[in-house]
Formats: sequence, structure tokens, C-alpha cells
Amino acid sequence: MSGLTYRKSGVDIDAGQELVRRIAPAAKGTHRPEILSDLGGFAALASIPEKYRNPVLVTGTDGVGTKLKLAMQHDRHDEVGQDLVAMCVNDVIATGAEPFLFLDYYATGRLEVDVAERVIVGIARGCEMAGCALAGGETAEMPGFYQDGEYDLAGFCVGVVERDSIVTGDEIEVGDRLIGLASNGPHSNGYSLIRRILEDRATEPTSAELDALLAPTRIYAKAVAAALAAGEIRGMAHITGGGIVENVPRIFRRPLAADIDLDAWRWPEVFPLLQQAGNVDEMEMLRTFNCGIGYVLAVPPAGVDPVLAALSEAGETAVVVGHVVPAGTTPAAGRLVVEEGAGRLGRSADETRGERS
Repeated sequence: MSGLTYRKSGVDIDAGQELVRRIAPAAKGTHRPEILSDLGGFAALASIPEKYRNPVLVTGTDGVGTKLKLAMQHDRHDEVGQDLVAMCVNDVIATGAEPFLFLDYYATGRLEVDVAERVIVGIARGCEMAGCALAGGETAEMPGFYQDGEYDLAGFCVGVVERDSIVTGDEIEVGDRLIGLASNGPHSNGYSLIRRILEDRATEPTSAELDALLAPTRIYAKAVAAALAAGEIRGMAHITGGGIVENVPRIFRRPLAADIDLDAWRWPEVFPLLQQAGNVDEMEMLRTFNCGIGYVLAVPPAGVDPVLAALSEAGETAVVVGHVVPAGTTPAAGRLVVEEGAGRLGRSADETRGERS
């Protein structure tokens, strides 16, 4: 009887090599002139872009979360790579940085090369959209740790920003306007609640519902770069887990609050659907999902028009969603006031967003 091999124990080295061969063209498509090494080495080498006089490196890491579970259940693997890139890149650019390098970690119980290729090609496509290089990554085959057909993703982004151009939030003041950039849907947050709603409903989501639920997270890098070139941006918030309620206050460096006009934009249809199907309270919706606003910029009043024009030129749907007010402000009807540790709705308890959509 022949002895044990790595393949017999569940790890197929040949499959891993085949995956590297397949994804090499996609990674090459993200190449930047600063990259000094090829895919497949022990580490990636890159020089700092020459245009920076006093560069500061900015790092971010994230995953896709349980949205992957829904994608795996319905064989929707082609766009979760964009989700991974977006979740990391959108955090890094909140400092004013340019996305520079990206690395991914793909872990699975048994490597299915076709599935992994679809995922990683999606990662490369996301890197192209963000303007960063897919400098490397890791594929881990761990039998017994993940069930067959399951995988997990983690991403790591390095950005670069000129030291005197870092967006800190220090200069935000009362009266500054808050510009919201439209989301594609839930992006990559709130999927434990989404999956629970779908389970309790006990009917399979339709193809159209899956399209809405699995729409990839928008990558705002090029739009934010255009906005930074057009006017003064004093703060930026990526609206991820915690929604507007938790994320907008993160840009304040002193006691301030954001007064949000909840009627300034229309929620994408997927959110009222989830709210009704799960009987979810409005504040719970606002502190779980982005509810249609994926990114927020704090801009002085005089800079609103040029920034909105630049965002429109970059292909974004953007609107003024509110303004900065003193901490402790009481919200008027139809408005939401959020500050560190608090969110207050200015509408009666029986008035729901679904009725306003």
C-alpha cells in the first residue's frame, strides 16, 4: 500500500500552482510602475511613487463577512472580490490617501480552482477600479477547518498620502455640509441580519432579489480623488457596519454632531424590502445598513458646488444629506442627529421610512 501524501490528506499543491498560473494575467493587469517583483515570490517589492515629497503610508485590512455565505449558497462568486477590495480601499482613502498596493488571503477547505479563479479575478478587477496594484496574496487550503465549498477572504491595502494633505477631520466646524455618495445596496454589511430575514421568510430569494442583495460594494477611490482635486474636503466617512449612526461621528475630533435630512435621498428598494420582511425598526436599519449612502464627505459651504460637480463628472450620484451642528442638538421632524455614542430620530415612533419611500 502506498504511503500518505499531502494530496491524500486534503491539500492539492498542483491545484494551487494551477490557480497561480490562471490568475497571473489578471494580476498583471493591475501593474503599476513602482512594482519591482513578480507574482509568486515570498514577498512583494515596490518603490514609493516619485510624485510624493513627504509620503506617509496608510494601511487598512478587512473582509467581506457573511455576505460570502449568501454568495456561496447561490454560486455568485464573480463580484465578492470587488467587495473585498472596496472594504479595504474605501477605508484607506478616508485619510486622503491614494490606494497603492493590495494583497489578498483566500482560505478554503478544498481548493476548487474554478471558483477561486472567479473570486481572485474579481479582486484584480476591483484593484483596477481603485488604481492599486494586486501585489500578491496567499491561498490556504485547510481541510477539516472549512467545509467543502466554503471559503473566506481577507484583504490588505496600502495607500500613500502627502503628509500635509492628510484628511484628519480637525478642521470640521459647525455649518459644514455633508455630501452623501450613493451606495449599490447593503454593500458588505448587515448580512447576518439579512440572512436571518431570508431564513425566517422561508422562501428562496428571487434572482432579482439576489442581484440587489449581492450587488458589489462601490469603490469610491477615483471619485474621492476627483473631489479632493476640486475643493476642500475636511473629513470623510466610509459608511460600513453601524451605518450613518456609527460612522459619521468617527470623523469628528471635538464635540460635534451631524444633522441628517432623511428625506434628502431615496432608499434603494432592497432596504424597505428588508425592513418590511424582518419588521426592523427604523433606527435599527440606520445603525445596521448604509440605507443608500455609502460614503460621506464633510465640505465647507463654499466648496459644495465644485465638489458635487466633480463627483458627478466621476460618475457618482451625490447629494447634500445634512450639515454639522453642535453636539447635543435636538433633531427636527424628518431628521437624524448623530454624534459619538448617540443617535436621535426627530419623528414619531409610528412613522416609518417604508411609508416615505
